[in-house]
Amino acid sequence: MPGVGKTTVVQKVIAILKEKGLKVGGIYCPEIRVNNIRVGFEIIDLLTGNRGTLSHIDQDNGPRVGKYRVNIQDLSNIGVKGLNKAIRTADYIVIDEIGPMELQGEDFQEAVNNIIEGTKPVLGIIHWKMNHRLIDRIRARRDVKIVEVTLKNREIIPRIIAEEILKTIRI
Repeated sequence: MPGVGKTTVVQKVIAILKEKGLKVGGIYCPEIRVNNIRVGFEIIDLLTGNRGTLSHIDQDNGPRVGKYRVNIQDLSNIGVKGLNKAIRTADYIVIDEIGPMELQGEDFQEAVNNIIEGTKPVLGIIHWKMNHRLIDRIRARRDVKIVEVTLKNREIIPRIIAEEILKTIRI
């Protein structure tokens, strides 16, 4: 569910695996808040630290998703480039998240498809109720483990996920 702590779980998994010396690549999309009100989302390349705006209520153009407009240019220039670089150079890949905003970009969909067809472990957040062919393909894969983050498990789940990634890592 929204707001349960999925992104926080991802951050904790990254921290655990960094302690093990693993190189993370991919994207992270934290909220942009003004006066404690969410007004948009950033997009951050985990390898380079490059940042942009994924979506914002004051974005002038781009596809509308709810009250936000998606910044397709930053999605491509930071998000897609970050994902493609992660395929080549990271030990594992994080995608936070594969949801309605991110799926506005065709090149984003292609990058995610390339990642899931690859050999590197992936920690991804998929939108909980969205129907989309790419999300459906991810859910249907035999090598995918879907974990629902809840208020009860969000403190213990990062270590469990990190251990699962460590089992599959190819260094």
